[in-house]
Amino acid sequence: MTEEPEAPASLLPYEAWTAEAMREVALRALAHVAEHGLPGEHHFYLTFRTDRPDVTIPAHLRARYPQEMTVVLQHQFRDLAVDRAAGRVSVGLVFGGVPATLSIPFGALTAFYDPHVRIGFRFQPEEAASPSPPPPEPSAEAAAETPSQVVSLDAFRRKPRES
Repeated sequence: MTEEPEAPASLLPYEAWTAEAMREVALRALAHVAEHGLPGEHHFYLTFRTDRPDVTIPAHLRARYPQEMTVVLQHQFRDLAVDRAAGRVSVGLVFGGVPATLSIPFGALTAFYDPHVRIGFRFQPEEAASPSPPPPEPSAEAAAETPSQVVSLDAFRRKPRES
């Protein structure tokens, strides 16, 4: 029996591109449902990392699911939104009779599954962006020498996208 030669190492990031494409399919499905609602018998299982600092969930859920959590988007969810500019999915759900809003960065998603059509994807979570360190405090002498300035924050606000 002849062994097949091993494939050469790729100089192109095919694995990263494939993961990005699968995540994009999941995000398009979520965006479609956010705009049009769930069609037919479709529903989604969405799994994400809860241990990332940029995931926003109630403390009692983070305590109960310290690393990973799966939610089902089927009958009782509200305000599903895919915010591409912020890179987040948010959704309102009810846990034990208590409403909660979850805000999940795209990079925290680890799985998406639509059991109605048996389509699912697993993703490697992306590294959470670490917050940038605060700028150093100026010394008292430097602060006294620097004239005060008023800066308008409007220049730094994101402009709404026009459709």
